[in-house]
Amino acid sequence: MSDVVTGVLALQGDVREHLVALAAAGAVARPVRLPDELDEVDGLVLPGGESTTISKLAVLFGLMEPLRARVRAGMPVYGTCAGMILLADKILDPRSGQETVGGIDMIVRRNAFGRQNESFEAAVDVKGVVGGPVHGVFIRAPWVESVGAGAEVVAEHDGHIVAVRQGNVLATSFHPELTGDHRVHGLFVTMTRECRAADAL
Repeated sequence: MSDVVTGVLALQGDVREHLVALAAAGAVARPVRLPDELDEVDGLVLPGGESTTISKLAVLFGLMEPLRARVRAGMPVYGTCAGMILLADKILDPRSGQETVGGIDMIVRRNAFGRQNESFEAAVDVKGVVGGPVHGVFIRAPWVESVGAGAEVVAEHDGHIVAVRQGNVLATSFHPELTGDHRVHGLFVTMTRECRAADAL
């Protein structure tokens, strides 16, 4: 049922695809560009795109500090590719001026799987997603170098960590929104629904 409002940070990247996937997974999906729009959502997706550009735009639009505050307060957040980088507490090779929202105790390496022309697709087993492997699209994708004690590895590919969860925060280095398979978004919508239900108690 459409009982949770889930936003997609709409500053840059594949926003429309996430909105479609979230709606298919049972959420009311809305773009988020301003702090007052952030206040109206139960959960948020940080899409793929260019992580440095997204972080700079988030600062410019006055969203970075409100985002950090909501994540610290327990708002469910899901980041794909660039969104994974934004959710990392530390980037191994940050660009000048690049900031993160944080939320997952992990160290991420940008563009770890190679350049645009080295993009690939692969089947990925994701813990918490039923029905077999998901189809992962890796485009200039990061991987996770290491995780802290509070973070759970939920998927690996070719010996590298490609999906991590810490509490209400989920991140994948691949793009499930590009495949038509909405099960990872379904997992996130379930996380958001459970979080809102717990807040209502």
